[in-house]
Amino acid sequence: MRHRVVTQKLNRDASHRKALLRNLSDSLLIKGKVETTLAKAKYVRPYVEKLITRAIKNNNYNSMKMVKNELSLESTVKKLFEDIAPKLKSKAGGYTRIVRIGNRNGDNAEMARVELILPKESKATKKKTKKAEKQEKPGENIEKTEEGAEE
Repeated sequence: MRHRVVTQKLNRDASHRKALLRNLSDSLLIKGKVETTLAKAKYVRPYVEKLITRAIKNNNYNSMKMVKNELSLESTVKKLFEDIAPKLKSKAGGYTRIVRIGNRNGDNAEMARVELILPKESKATKKKTKKAEKQEKPGENIEKTEEGAEE
């Protein structure tokens, strides 16, 4: 009897579930959204939310190491701590959303898209960053030409 057993099995053994969870989390954090079945989307959402919360709350070496043990790619960990966590620092939770997108043609499985909810940059900040990039580029070219002339 499975009384009070909450975990979802997804018709997979433990190692396959763990691999599925890691791969879906990596894809979601790298790409920002991933399409999968509704059951898998509901399975991966709390896992990713906890990883993001850990990255936001204590952005130190120990939490980075703990997150690295949970994910399979180091580039994902780097993106989470350097790009995603600072953008979501002001939010209190709800970093992902599940959008139902209909049924799959082959087996009529209910499909869903899991998305990161990142705040949109305002037009003023986009212009400032573009101006800063333009100002940095000419200065870099001048330094490179001076170094080439000295040699």
